[in-house]
Amino acid sequence: MSYESEYRRSIEQPEAFWAEQAKLIDWHKPPQTILEYTNPPFRRWFAGGETNLCHNAVDRHLAERGDQAAIIAISTETNVTREVTYRELYREVNTFAAVLSGLGVARGERVVIYMPNMAEAVFAVLACARLGAIHSVVFGGFAAHNLAVRIDDAKPKLLICADAGMRGGKVIAYKPLIDAALAEAKFPPPHVLIVSRGLDPNLQRVRGRDLDYADLRARHAESEVPCAWLESNEPSYILYTSGTTGKPKGVQRDVGGHAVAMALSMRTIFDVGPGQVMFSTSDVGWAVGHSYNIYGPLIAGATALLYEGLPVNPDAGIWWQLCEKYGVRSMFSSPTAIRVLKKHDAAWLKKYDLSALQYLFLAGEPLDEPTAQWISQGLGKPVIDNYWQTETGWPAICLHAGLDLKPIKFGSPGLPNFGYKYRVINETTGLDAAANEKGVLVAEPPLPPGCLTTIWDDDARFIQSYFSHFKELLYSSLDWAIRDDDGYTFILGRTDDVINVAGHRLGTREIEESVATHASVAEVAVIGVHDELKGQVPIVFATLKSSTADAAAKHDAASGMQQRVVERLGSVAKPARVYIVNALPKTRSGKLLRRSLQALAESRDAGDLSTLDDPNALEEIRSALLRGPDFG
Repeated sequence: MSYESEYRRSIEQPEAFWAEQAKLIDWHKPPQTILEYTNPPFRRWFAGGETNLCHNAVDRHLAERGDQAAIIAISTETNVTREVTYRELYREVNTFAAVLSGLGVARGERVVIYMPNMAEAVFAVLACARLGAIHSVVFGGFAAHNLAVRIDDAKPKLLICADAGMRGGKVIAYKPLIDAALAEAKFPPPHVLIVSRGLDPNLQRVRGRDLDYADLRARHAESEVPCAWLESNEPSYILYTSGTTGKPKGVQRDVGGHAVAMALSMRTIFDVGPGQVMFSTSDVGWAVGHSYNIYGPLIAGATALLYEGLPVNPDAGIWWQLCEKYGVRSMFSSPTAIRVLKKHDAAWLKKYDLSALQYLFLAGEPLDEPTAQWISQGLGKPVIDNYWQTETGWPAICLHAGLDLKPIKFGSPGLPNFGYKYRVINETTGLDAAANEKGVLVAEPPLPPGCLTTIWDDDARFIQSYFSHFKELLYSSLDWAIRDDDGYTFILGRTDDVINVAGHRLGTREIEESVATHASVAEVAVIGVHDELKGQVPIVFATLKSSTADAAAKHDAASGMQQRVVERLGSVAKPARVYIVNALPKTRSGKLLRRSLQALAESRDAGDLSTLDDPNALEEIRSALLRGPDFG
């Protein structure tokens, strides 16, 4: 069975292809129609079918693998490891579902979950799925205002939170953030359910509103809660896109399509089956965390490693130590995390027995070639990039390690996944770009199963945000891309991360790639700033592998970076200034705050910094701008 034949079938015979994939999950009632597409761009997959995500992730495995580990929750922050079998998971989820039901949570109700990577976060998600309630996980530690606007959009029946999270040994109390968010929100839920790990000794409860999970868990122990059988297209969860301003965009996922996509991807992309172990380093509050910390591995009958902590704590070998200990087969992380490890001794990559590890998958942002080369050579394992968005819910451009692994091209996530009719088109003419010509990455609807069905409570915004950019009805990824002669796609950056230099449109990604080829560079961010003559010019902020470089060494490195850009992209792309800094400002999910960088460089307000991971990084940028560039 080849990738080409399966992909072609998914495009030319979508109903037949997806009818076959639907057999990968359990259905209470089989689908009546595989694809309904009478109201483009809206589509309904597996219409009339009834299923439940919790049943597919938990109940159906009990007979064959009840005593197998389902989740291994490891925290290097609290130094607690919790191994949960499928039978224990079934018991915990039923108990949690009984607690939720007792608080009035029913089918179709929304539940906001504000928790770190802890076992109870998984229990809460699956309990919602069991009841047919719609969960909306918000990244733990998110600022109060951002939480409030999400609460007002979802209008939840209940908010579930941890007492606190931890990062780098520092306790982050959640309850004060919750209290502030609910004071601001127009539609606060009647109850807050607190799962306490005893991290916040000053925890204050609001009488009548705040409830202790441990108490209610004891009261509902041994409860049995039947699965609610949901029509395939009912909403399973809402996930708000990060970085939004004003009213957030709630990406809405369905039930049946999501389950089928998870089952198919675990088998064909990640090559993980029943009894095998997958380690996704994402946070449960992000799309990867939903899909591959929780639903994907559990639907496959695999074991999911859930990790709370930094990749370098207690040392830069912790992830590889866990891979050895638990026999991880496939690992899923981000380029940002690998660049953090790149600052440490590569010997950590060789210290542990990684014979069980078959693949390292990376996604979340474009993977630069130097980072890919470093980790690939260090591990001696295939490093497989894959491209997707919160909206797609699973890899959209990838290679299929479990089916037919094509050659890896560093810098490219690969080839279109099943059902994705991707094109690269000219943004002005709307015509298909030639091979190796830059354009906008778009997909012809209907989008395949697993993708968002709409924006929560806002169909008009769904169309306006994704399908209104061209005369033709096309889903716009809002990403620049090129496709080479072999059909491999290379992502160049967001269409809104474009620098216009004297009429030349340059993606910041292209310049960052060039700077990253300089041997001294650990990490880089490129922005465009206003210039009276050229409109905009590129500015580089970079961190070095060596933290001991003196002024002369920084000057030489900065000069070399500028030269690399000229050599690779031409003088039109030459950075006007290069700043060497010790850290770049990022969100807690690891994304660079390029817009904040641009605002500071143009002496404007840095904007919403609620997701900023390290405030010192922003001070680094301010200091660098005050002292002047290291070159330019």
